[in-house]
Amino acid sequence: MLGLVKAQQVKNAVIVPVGSKGGFYPKHLPRGGDAAAVRAEAVRAYTTFLSGLLDLTDNIDADHKLVPPRDTVVLDDPDPYLVVAADKGTATFSDIANRVAEAYDFWLGDAFASGGSVGYDHKVMGITARGAWEAVRRHFRELGKDIQTTPFTVMGVGDMSGDVFGNGMLLSKQILLRAAFDHRHIFIDPEPDPAVSWAERKRLFDLPRSSWAEYDTACISQGGGVYARTAKTINLSPQARALLDLESVSVTPDELMHAILQARTELLYFGGIGCYVKARGESHEAAGDKANDAIRVHGAELRAQVVGEGANLALTQAGRIEFALAGGRLNTDAIDNSAGVDCSDHEVNIKILTGLLERGGVLSRPARNALLAGMTDDVARLVLRHNASQTLALSLMESDAVAELTAHARLMADLEASGRLDRKVEGLPDAAALAAREKAGRGLTRPELAVLLAYGKLDLSEDIVASDAPDDVFFRGTLRRYFPPALADYAPQMERHRLRRDIIATVLANDMINMCGPTFPSRLRESAACDTTALAKSFAAARVILCIDDIWAEVDGLDGHIPAAGQTALYKALAYALRSQTFWLARVNVRNRAAVDQLITAYAPAVATLVAMMPDLLSPFEQAETQQWAERYMRDGAPPALARTVSLLQPLTTVTDLVDLAQATRWRTEAVARLYHQVGAAFAFDRLRSAAGAFIGGDPFERLAVRRLIEDMLGEQADITRLVLRFAASEQAAETAELAQAAIASWSALRGERVRAALNTIESIEKAAGGWSFAKLTIANAALRELTTDK
Repeated sequence: MLGLVKAQQVKNAVIVPVGSKGGFYPKHLPRGGDAAAVRAEAVRAYTTFLSGLLDLTDNIDADHKLVPPRDTVVLDDPDPYLVVAADKGTATFSDIANRVAEAYDFWLGDAFASGGSVGYDHKVMGITARGAWEAVRRHFRELGKDIQTTPFTVMGVGDMSGDVFGNGMLLSKQILLRAAFDHRHIFIDPEPDPAVSWAERKRLFDLPRSSWAEYDTACISQGGGVYARTAKTINLSPQARALLDLESVSVTPDELMHAILQARTELLYFGGIGCYVKARGESHEAAGDKANDAIRVHGAELRAQVVGEGANLALTQAGRIEFALAGGRLNTDAIDNSAGVDCSDHEVNIKILTGLLERGGVLSRPARNALLAGMTDDVARLVLRHNASQTLALSLMESDAVAELTAHARLMADLEASGRLDRKVEGLPDAAALAAREKAGRGLTRPELAVLLAYGKLDLSEDIVASDAPDDVFFRGTLRRYFPPALADYAPQMERHRLRRDIIATVLANDMINMCGPTFPSRLRESAACDTTALAKSFAAARVILCIDDIWAEVDGLDGHIPAAGQTALYKALAYALRSQTFWLARVNVRNRAAVDQLITAYAPAVATLVAMMPDLLSPFEQAETQQWAERYMRDGAPPALARTVSLLQPLTTVTDLVDLAQATRWRTEAVARLYHQVGAAFAFDRLRSAAGAFIGGDPFERLAVRRLIEDMLGEQADITRLVLRFAASEQAAETAELAQAAIASWSALRGERVRAALNTIESIEKAAGGWSFAKLTIANAALRELTTDK
């Protein structure tokens, strides 16, 4: 149960609100094998369990007033939100739970338990397996293989009657399933035919119930077979022994399953109940699954390229980390199989909304039921988008894991200090282990990053809910987009949704951390000296101002068309520009507390204007630099137009300063921009920022200081531009690059000695041996700072 709690807690990053795990134990199940009697007693125990929960839960009456439980001393805050989700042993109990809720006149109605007869059936949708497959496909895409078009080998745990395994093993017709086992049988097929084996698996899946024993042996390749786990020994063919690297002709079922887990394969796919992998230093007790002690293996012993964890707790976290450190690719169960709980959460929130429509006479129950069924595919798309976004976020984090190790360590320390994270419980490395990783030039592994990703989202979501951000009118659009398009006409009722603010906060937290990383919120709040409200609003505005979502979608569309490394480079460039733009907007927001739409109105038109003038508006150095980036993206496979668009994003993030300068002087933004970039060229700001951006210090505080130095340089460039603007007679002084250069030269002539001193300092440093260092950058910046006062 505690293991499930941990898995659930980090799945809760994509659902609203966070939750917990509960369970019940029927103490008086009848003996003798009477299935009907056993079920009846289980239902009675389940009803007692749920009744006990509802006896202690706040309710909401028909007048929308909160009603505390009767005859109960209430010491906690009001909280009427209680839902249950089908899990082990209760997969078919949702209708039972909803009948209990209706007997209590509980406000959620049949939203109390998702997945019932009028809900989204996870197995029919195949949603959990489809979500896990998004993770599997990303792993292979980044390995350079498209598993939807190219055959690949698979070993698995589960059978075709199971939701996650059965659906999963039908998601590609290129699967070569060579071996699998469940609690009854062991299946071996050394050289499967992909078409024949897929069709036979589909036949088994479509049966009401099935086992590997019903697999047509005529479809199994030479040397394969199906074996009962109750057998004392199993005689293996030469083909099976070669497949599993076994020398003995006769093995026990436990030895055979142990060998399957350790087999050479491209994918090891877990879709059945049980914990099969631990770390070498862990005891079997740590796995909490005594039934599989005899067959469990160590993470370092796995020879699969990729592990897909469609089932809960197939590996211990330490086992995952051990496999990742050995070069294997995997996430965690909370990432891979989050689609099921995400689908349930969408169902509940949709039913809360449609409940408002029913009580308002807008919908009848039959019409609501038809509406729910009609939205099935749209709900699946919304859920699978989360799986795609989260796995991409992990890939982006992993690509920077070494450079970000110190930042990740600080995030863990901050979360621990606030009581939100127990590093030992979550299997995250302590200070000594982090020091060893840094010395070895290694960052956090993907399973560790998955935990940080989730906790970063949960932490940020709480902060956003507690802030004023969800009340900004801009986020009404965020709320509408959370729901399927068929509900778009019910925006007024969405505004009355009890979890409106929670939904907005969850969507915002997921988007921000998926795109910018879990360390971004705390870094930005510190560097921009802003609160969470300004952070959230600035992030939302930045996405619109730079058209990030449209460009991001264009990069998404390159899946399978360009190398994964090239696609990742584009994503990282977009994230960098988004972080930069959010920073500058947050600094503006600290001053004027602008709404999101106000920020967009103030700065988006200027960006559109400047984009049309790029790259000619930039200094010669910046033009060459952006061209180099564009060429690099094109070499990595990016289409030329997209490569140019992405390469020009970073210069556009200075738009806040340019617009503010234009408003202060009543110049057109494009004239101010031309002068600004020519100031950058005249005083080497463009070259200095490039050198600072390429500088990689060994000390985390030095890296922070470099970032602050870049911010100072941008501010100083804006300050000098402001002084030249005041000096110039009119904006005609910047109609062309030549006129802007002349205006700067005239302004500089009046400050002859100071300007010459600053430029001489920079020139002498550039000519000095050894390249740029932080000390040299600091001296150059100090020399330029002397020019920012009008004296």
